[in-house]
Amino acid sequence: MARALLHLNLNKRATIMARAQESGERKVELAERVGKSRVLVLGGTGRVGSSTAIALSKLCPDLRIVVAGRNREKGAAVVAKLGKNSEFAEVDIDDMESVEKALHDVDLVVHTAGPFQQADRCAVLEAAIQTKTAYIDVCDDTRYAWRAKSYMSKALAANIPAITTGGIYPGVSNVMAAELVRAARSESKGEPQRLRFSYYTAGTGGAGPTILATSFLLLGEEVVAYSKGEKVKLKPYSGMLNIDFGKGIGKRDVYLLNLPEVTSAHEVLGVPTVSARFGTAPFFWNWGMEVMTNLLPAEFLRDRSKVQNLVQLFDPVVRAVDGIAGERVSMRVDLECSDGRNTLALFSHKRLSVSVGFATAAFVLSILEGSTQPGVWFPEEPEGIAIEAREALLRRSAQGTISFASMDGGNRSERAWFRNLSVIAIKWHITKI
Repeated sequence: MARALLHLNLNKRATIMARAQESGERKVELAERVGKSRVLVLGGTGRVGSSTAIALSKLCPDLRIVVAGRNREKGAAVVAKLGKNSEFAEVDIDDMESVEKALHDVDLVVHTAGPFQQADRCAVLEAAIQTKTAYIDVCDDTRYAWRAKSYMSKALAANIPAITTGGIYPGVSNVMAAELVRAARSESKGEPQRLRFSYYTAGTGGAGPTILATSFLLLGEEVVAYSKGEKVKLKPYSGMLNIDFGKGIGKRDVYLLNLPEVTSAHEVLGVPTVSARFGTAPFFWNWGMEVMTNLLPAEFLRDRSKVQNLVQLFDPVVRAVDGIAGERVSMRVDLECSDGRNTLALFSHKRLSVSVGFATAAFVLSILEGSTQPGVWFPEEPEGIAIEAREALLRRSAQGTISFASMDGGNRSERAWFRNLSVIAIKWHITKI
């Protein structure tokens, strides 16, 4: 008997060692594959693009990075930070010939050149399909996201993987929601009923005029939400809730906005009631957004040229206030189930301009590692189709976070998503809507 047990233990140990060796070999293979890749960051001289390039260089030092933009001086400054495996390419996003030329010798393009609101076509995605180049964007516009999704058949024919609405929010927030829903369906006796996205950013989060333009343009769009399976349209920057984002952020007022993850989460995850809210600091910016929504015609706020004039007017003031407000960012995703179980996920970081880079870079590396199937996908689509290893993506996104955890609101127990993260315990007050 003892000899038989010893034989079983040796076999078990051999199996574990073989799996560990296989896992180690796969990691080496993935690292070599990614290290040989060349990535074009379109909009790479901006805050989101440059942050993405810097995060990529830290997560994968051997990766070759092309910073693309219109300003050579700014491009040279970004390249100087990145080091020897980087270069600058002068690319005008409005000139598709220059975009396609830049795409011909790269493995993946990261489209960070927003704002995406009011764009009449997905020109960069079209160019990526034409040149058979993998693609990711940081789109935060509902119409653009679903227009990108309509290129599914073309992406399949070209055999390229593409992810739209990647980045921090939407992006990481979508994956957080998908993980909450997956856990609920595997652990709960009830069905997911209500999903609520809540976002907070201090000022513009250090991201500058593009974020400001995006915010103003969103004020001109009716909010799409879902209530018990029915689509409802609501007034932008209405429906205020006071949400507790926990230690380091505290309670903040958030307001309804028309964000793409609402529709994609409803369609992909099958949750009947979904909404998304956003708030900023100092508090008077929220008041200002409410005033603009009530006083300015929607047609004015949907006009990109007029919004750009507003941005130029407000930008100096916003930058001055940003210096005081900082750029903390927090995302909270709440899920309620039919059996009364409430769960939530939290992501908080001291600097949006840093965290958005790691979040976007995490999606880039997932595609380069071969985990995304050909087609155009939202981040929350089934594991193994959009993202093969969600845990790896979330771990990379979590670089430098104040807290990153999933929690059970019913018994207030807290479960860290990753063993190597130090998560701050927080007392939660669940607010139902």
